[in-house]
Amino acid sequence: MKRNHHILAATICMFCDVILIGLGIFGGGKLIASCEWLMLIIGWGGISFLIVYAAISLRNVWRNQHQVTTHEAAANSRKHIIGTTLAVTLLNPHVYLDTVMILGCVGGMFEGNERWAFAIGTVLVSVLWFYSLAFGAAKLVPWLGKPKIQRVIDALVGAIMLFIAYSVFNTLLSNGAVMS
Repeated sequence: MKRNHHILAATICMFCDVILIGLGIFGGGKLIASCEWLMLIIGWGGISFLIVYAAISLRNVWRNQHQVTTHEAAANSRKHIIGTTLAVTLLNPHVYLDTVMILGCVGGMFEGNERWAFAIGTVLVSVLWFYSLAFGAAKLVPWLGKPKIQRVIDALVGAIMLFIAYSVFNTLLSNGAVMS
């Protein structure tokens, strides 16, 4: 939204998605699902990440921290954007659920050329999704950049992250992995 390396961030997200989609469709989903301790690590790591991310978003709502300062703009260097984008992408448990597990399960039902067609289709959708987000947010800056709107977005993001963390926790609980 701040147009601070937004194409770079979209490209990183897209490449991560492509790699994870490929892993899922071509066997990685089955491998991860068969490894209980890996599922447990992904689950608890995801819960922790989601709670911290929600806390940051909700703190911003209460502190009304939505004005971009010169110091903040300087802190958003290319290296900072790369690190943050990789962290938000790869520490998000839903990226593994969606790309590796769900798409892997669906893609695993196809054989040969059909599997490749499914993989190519999902990759094209990923490209469209991430670049649409980057360009759309950049175009909507005049509206989305208002502090009141940003507070609403942060409140929604915080609530959604807490809901997802709760959902992941319930999944671990139903699988008997909470007390393990």
